[in-house]
Amino acid sequence: MSTAASSHAAVPANEPLLLRQDDQGIVTLTLNRPRQYNALSDALLGELQTQLDALAGDTAVRVVVIAGAGAAFCAGHDLKEMRARPDQAYYRDLFGRCSRMMLTITQMPQPVIARVHGIATAAGCQLVATCDLAVATPEARFATSGINVGLFCSTPAVALSRNVRDKQAFEMLMTGDFIDAETALRNGLVNKVAPAAELDQAVADLAGRICSKSAVAVRTGKRMFYRQRDMGLGAAYDFAAETMACNMMAEDVGEGIDAFIEKRRPIWKHR
Repeated sequence: MSTAASSHAAVPANEPLLLRQDDQGIVTLTLNRPRQYNALSDALLGELQTQLDALAGDTAVRVVVIAGAGAAFCAGHDLKEMRARPDQAYYRDLFGRCSRMMLTITQMPQPVIARVHGIATAAGCQLVATCDLAVATPEARFATSGINVGLFCSTPAVALSRNVRDKQAFEMLMTGDFIDAETALRNGLVNKVAPAAELDQAVADLAGRICSKSAVAVRTGKRMFYRQRDMGLGAAYDFAAETMACNMMAEDVGEGIDAFIEKRRPIWKHR
């Protein structure tokens, strides 16, 4: 989750929120809100959904890479935007749309690789866990930090618990603590850790190895993998999105987000 601005120069008003680069069947989508650590605003979620839907139907695309511009991969939902609309129907729609985007990643025929640097928190950590594969720099850090503002990361828990062993996932969800890239590698959240100078090559090598295989086998394999492993995933996301939307209405969440924005300790109303 993010509200902070970084030292990066402001993105021009006409700069797209999502960048696309095509290279011999490999498409890289780059989240492009560097000053907000690529927080998933309503508009960015929409752009990402549109691109993923289009890519899913493009048989010329073999692998999709999701990256982040600036100093971070993705800091989750945009808390300022969320706090500006304290309406449960809006939250239900927001988390439902985010869940749909995550499901699209698992349901599209192409493998999706997360290229991770900097922080990946809350829905950003969920995005890493949702991608089929992930490569990270040693400096990358991961957290499901909603609990720090009084909001349990229900929807990130769906993806995290399907990648990381129960006790490690539960600890992340209950504490909001960061784990480093090597811990993420041991726990199964990422596939490989590569030095920052070698990150692009490591992602390209992984994507290239997939592209060298039969397109039919890759499409069939991905579809089979998720159907046999995650039956009931849609229902889990529906429940998690509803839980998160209801949780957003709690007084402590408002206080926690306000405290985060104001850079002070929250004063919890309910202990």
